[in-house]
Amino acid sequence: ESIDNALSEHLKKTGDEPAVQPSIKVSNEDWKPGDDLNVEVEYEALPDIPELEYKTLELEKMVASAAEKDVDEAVDKLAETAQDFKDRKKGAKAQSGDQLVFDFVGTIGGEAFDGGTANDYTLVLGSNSFIPGFEDQLEGVKAEEEKTVTLNFPDDYGNEALKGKEAVFTCTIKAVKQPVKAKVDDALAKKFGADDLGALRKQIKERLEAEYAQAARAVQKRALLDELDKAVSFAVPSALLTREADEIAHHLWHEENPEAKDENRENIEPTEEHTKLAERRVRLGLLMADIGKKADISVSDAEMSQSIMAQARQYPGNERAFFDFVQNNPQMQQQIRAPLFEDKVVDYIFELATVRETPVSKDDLQKAVEALENE
Repeated sequence: ESIDNALSEHLKKTGDEPAVQPSIKVSNEDWKPGDDLNVEVEYEALPDIPELEYKTLELEKMVASAAEKDVDEAVDKLAETAQDFKDRKKGAKAQSGDQLVFDFVGTIGGEAFDGGTANDYTLVLGSNSFIPGFEDQLEGVKAEEEKTVTLNFPDDYGNEALKGKEAVFTCTIKAVKQPVKAKVDDALAKKFGADDLGALRKQIKERLEAEYAQAARAVQKRALLDELDKAVSFAVPSALLTREADEIAHHLWHEENPEAKDENRENIEPTEEHTKLAERRVRLGLLMADIGKKADISVSDAEMSQSIMAQARQYPGNERAFFDFVQNNPQMQQQIRAPLFEDKVVDYIFELATVRETPVSKDDLQKAVEALENE
């Protein structure tokens, strides 16, 4: 307690902020109760970060509008998802994408098995919703035809009694139906919760432009980080630089060796390129933290809860477990809080920087996004 108090007093007096946990060492090892305790404390202080003149930052904001053809294309895709099926001409052969209506009886060693029989079963060929190999053998069948399908259940099949066993399915085809795209009209709009086709098109246009705005923001954010990297220079703490370079090297190693386990990896030494990238990340991270601190930017509990719940929805049925895991894991909380904080700082800088809006096409925006991904 005495050491903690003394260190806190020292940091308060000097204004230093350690980059990582200070190293504390007792220097008089022959200390006895009643003696003074001599303690050596070593730390690397965070650097002084220069003030930034935000107006000198010149940024381009790409603005893309959804063209009518883009809305048409999106409506057509919705019509495809709402497709119906109609009978093919008598004698027509079933193709991939067609819907079959059929009865089947499955047997193993001549004996019917549980779950192997059905009537008026509907199956879209190519949907891969049946045992592997089943749908392939039904391609080319005709209505009113009987087809025998022979295959083996997979070795990892969920039913232990059927794993790896050969089964014979006697299928009686009742109908072969071809997919028919739904008609683009008010009825289609109502299927997707809109009052009419005009309202559906408006919703789609708004959704597309929201997606374009999100993509444009990513491009603008990268440009901002590049400008900040050029505008602000200071020495980064060596401890943070080493840690970040190691993290980058390990992450890239795992990407190149996805099947390897941690204990099997050899010593991974960061390259000059890793260190250069790490220096940029650490510098920008410290700068963003400093800007956020000076601007009194923080992430509220409500914002954290909203983000946690959004991520929890990725685990249907286990949302509560995910939420509890985050609540009891400070490191996970920091992983969620950090990007929220960064985005708020970025928006703050956008408001103060010199931003020029540039109308662009969807294709131009897409090229800019692809250029980011290829860097």
